[in-house]
Amino acid sequence: MSQEAAFTSQRVLLNSGAEVGPATIYVSDGKVTRIEREYRPEGAALDAGSRLLMPGVVDGHVHINQPGRTQWEGVVTASHAAAAGGVTTIIDMPLNCIPSTVTVDAYQQKRDSFQDGMWVDVGTWGGVVPGNAGDLVAMLDAGARGFKCFLCDSGVDEFPPVNEDQLRLAMTELKKRNGRLLFHAEMDTGASVDTAQDPTSYSTFLDSRPPNMEVKAIDLVIKMCREFAPHVPCHIVHLSAADALPAIRAAKAEGLPLTVETCFHYLTINAESVPACSTEYKCCPPIRSEANRSQLWDALLDGTIDMVVSDHSPCTPDLKLHPCCGGDLAADAVEGDFVKAWGGIASVGIGLPLLWSEGQRRGLTLQDVVRLICERTAVHSGIADRKGQIAVGRDADFVVWAPEQENRITVDKLHFRNKLTPYQERSCSGLVHQTVVRGTVVYDTSKAAEDNEQWASGFSKQPHGQWIE
Repeated sequence: MSQEAAFTSQRVLLNSGAEVGPATIYVSDGKVTRIEREYRPEGAALDAGSRLLMPGVVDGHVHINQPGRTQWEGVVTASHAAAAGGVTTIIDMPLNCIPSTVTVDAYQQKRDSFQDGMWVDVGTWGGVVPGNAGDLVAMLDAGARGFKCFLCDSGVDEFPPVNEDQLRLAMTELKKRNGRLLFHAEMDTGASVDTAQDPTSYSTFLDSRPPNMEVKAIDLVIKMCREFAPHVPCHIVHLSAADALPAIRAAKAEGLPLTVETCFHYLTINAESVPACSTEYKCCPPIRSEANRSQLWDALLDGTIDMVVSDHSPCTPDLKLHPCCGGDLAADAVEGDFVKAWGGIASVGIGLPLLWSEGQRRGLTLQDVVRLICERTAVHSGIADRKGQIAVGRDADFVVWAPEQENRITVDKLHFRNKLTPYQERSCSGLVHQTVVRGTVVYDTSKAAEDNEQWASGFSKQPHGQWIE
């Protein structure tokens, strides 16, 4: 065992059931070895003073797009962005990379491409597509955290949707390992774009993705969850439509193994505030009304919605039909066309202050924050034995931040590749100062001006993240 290093603060929150108070956490070989409930700054490797030290954030829904579409994102920029926001673990999605992560070979290609580029720990979900049911058990054995499928067009040809019969084949295989299945829960209900309406108006796009698309899909998810319970835990990704909440509540009351996530953007933005031509706000399912947003908050606070993630889904500005960041639009493109623009919101690493700022107004506590974006996302990703809480034997993953500090999300704070996000210039409460991954500081605002063998622009010069098997 290597020599212990001490991480201390006057304000430490170990888990969602604890109180904030002084503590010193001792770390050796990347693991927490002991915890003393006293502030001991002398000789500490990191003295956070009065800043809050809590578990590192686990973001269970990120699109890194590597290999194959690294002009959209990549593991270096994605993990830099994560580290700058106190996110110590990201779980990548199986699509938008090429090849999609739907075979063991594709899984290994992704893992190998990420080597030497991870500033935080990274794992991946596999994908369920037509015809790959026979690959699923082997992918779980290789290290996939579970699987995601689409019930509608995914937006990329290499990740087609599955129907009910194909779902049943896949879930029969997953039953052998209690494999988790995630659903992009939208299904076609006959809605279409009204071509008589202005495509640069957000309402034109919003009307083409009504809530009943989610309701229909979630009804199918619940049906399949019931059929395979308790052996195939089911999960609804990025819930947007509050209309689906009654069915979700009934399924949970029934005891079905169903969990639900929503995203920072559904909790912090409403449709009424989306400006014309501002395609950085487009995502699927869409951001809905203020009344809908309030119902999502109610469901989050009463436990119907289990967790919050970023669903960081970036692309290049030209695909957003947006002229920012040096992007060039095609000659026949309409700038700000919501209908034709790529759907996805860039937000990895900026969710902590967004959730805290909005949540405080609604009674959200720091303990709730840990529960929603650290603990439950770790359980969901199958890594709660090492992530999500500060406890002896677990990974020494910490974020040090000042919840009361004013924070303006300026472009210099956006570390993902394409700096197009609806949050630019947004003011919020809470600023991350240090991020620690398995006992190593990988981000430190006090090092922002340094460029030497150890630090570059606030990031450790060397990556310290690991692949999660």
